Amino acid sequence: MTSSQILLGAGLIMALAVGSQLVASLLRIPAILLLLPAGFIAGTLTDDVNPEKLLGPAFSPLVSLAVAVILYDAGLGLDLRHLKGHTRTVVVRLVWLGALVTWVSAALLAVPIIGMSLSAAVMLGAILVVSGPTVVGPLLNFVRPTERLQRVLVWEGSLIDPLGGILGAFVFHGVLASGQHGLVSQLAMFWGSAAIGLAGGAVGAALLWLLLRHLTLDEVLGTTVQLAAVVSVAAACDAFRDDTGLIAAVVMGVALANLPGLDMPARRPFFEALVSLIIGLLFISISATVTPQSLHHVALPTLGLVAALVLVVRPLVAALSTARTDVPHRERWFIGWMAPRGIVAAATASTFSVSLVQAGIGGAQKILPATFMVIVATVLVYGLTAIPVAGRLGVRRSARSRPLLVGGDPWVIELGRALRSAGLDVLMWAGPDGQRRGITDAGLDLAPGELLAAATGAEAEREGITDVLLLTDEDDFNALAFMTLKERVEGSVHQLAPPIRSHGVVAASTGSEALFGAGLDRPELAQRYAGGARIVVHRVDEGIPAGHDMLFLVRPDGRLAAATETGAPTPGGGDIAILLTPPAMSPP
Repeated sequence: MTSSQILLGAGLIMALAVGSQLVASLLRIPAILLLLPAGFIAGTLTDDVNPEKLLGPAFSPLVSLAVAVILYDAGLGLDLRHLKGHTRTVVVRLVWLGALVTWVSAALLAVPIIGMSLSAAVMLGAILVVSGPTVVGPLLNFVRPTERLQRVLVWEGSLIDPLGGILGAFVFHGVLASGQHGLVSQLAMFWGSAAIGLAGGAVGAALLWLLLRHLTLDEVLGTTVQLAAVVSVAAACDAFRDDTGLIAAVVMGVALANLPGLDMPARRPFFEALVSLIIGLLFISISATVTPQSLHHVALPTLGLVAALVLVVRPLVAALSTARTDVPHRERWFIGWMAPRGIVAAATASTFSVSLVQAGIGGAQKILPATFMVIVATVLVYGLTAIPVAGRLGVRRSARSRPLLVGGDPWVIELGRALRSAGLDVLMWAGPDGQRRGITDAGLDLAPGELLAAATGAEAEREGITDVLLLTDEDDFNALAFMTLKERVEGSVHQLAPPIRSHGVVAASTGSEALFGAGLDRPELAQRYAGGARIVVHRVDEGIPAGHDMLFLVRPDGRLAAATETGAPTPGGGDIAILLTPPAMSPP
């Protein structure tokens, strides 16, 4: 290819990757719904969007390194200490039992349906066990299932992504080893590959642990050090033994997330941006390599495989995983109707299929197009039916707000109790241990860990947080937290108004409408509460008592409307008002 063709192809891949994600964000649909057809159509219409021609032999190794970065980032999110409570049993079963049942079922079905050899079918089955959070998360945000379902499915997607990558790498080396003569030689090849990946991951994790624990690195340098370590270790392992770098990358991520004495930051903006870009580039590039000719004899048989996976295998996995638990039958049925495949399936199929074809494994050339069809079909099926199925089963979360109250002063705890008595499910967070004890003593739910982890990302998805209210007695903390969270939280973020004559670290005005009415800033509210004012719940139908300040309205459908410095929400029939009484006045 000429330099002009290479530049044009690289530019088109980048534009399609980011453009598809941008349009998907505006439409509030999973980006994969646009990335896969965009890459396939571009690869069909032009030879410029062809990564195999653009990169030549470097394409497959670069895909492997890109997947290693994705799996490392996924591993960082697997703090196993957070997997507890009533979801543990179901999630653990969905991961290990679901992976086993899906792997075996897909492998056995692929042999007669798609016409693969058993070795290629075993590889395809291992690839199809994953259900990544990059697909599940956006679907669940759109569906808004109940809190239990949200937690179970997000945790399953977060765990099965890296663990599926490990399984895929193990099976890949096992399939290659099966071509060697002699059982001893096969076992030696398989366990040799596993040992290289595990050893590389252990060395990389130890190196990063030492660097991040004992050196003072800023956010940029800290994340670039991690990127360099992951790529270097994965590349070294792959150079020694093909595709062992994926095992090493996952081991590094999971180890760093769980090693003592090292608190990984809740926000990793560098990696988040990098992984998002890599996902887009991989989907466009991989789907561009799938030609209409390769799908010709695979498309229809693969749809039969998809039907079996969707209608039989996944419901069976859900039934086995929720057996003898307190999960209601309607929620069990919805778990059985949510297992889309995502980027790890596509990337591992692209990485492994080339080597298997070169090794002469029968039917290995069908692995990538079959995986492509499974991804497209499952995303379409679940994406188009998840909302009506959830509605029919009655497992969609109501429109009721779930606010996260940040702060632990006595009046904040009283506000949390008032909102709960008005029918809202309230979550609270505070830093000082005394305030955290006060929250739990009041019987309110306390968010564990860091504030950023509780208010953003997968943790906020699991908890169903809709609003964040910054109510601490530190004006600078409120302002800085607002500036950080306003770009990260999908719902509203509000803060207390600081004193007008404030000389804080940041400007008093941070672009938010401060909570509560004019003049009711943080010092004034604290002074009134100390003087005997209290927070009470009052039905609007009975009229607002004189001298009371409105703080919030809880609408009949459970939506929370806050009073701000620009004005209070207009009361309506059936609303419940959260009011601040005059000082030294008993609640009505």
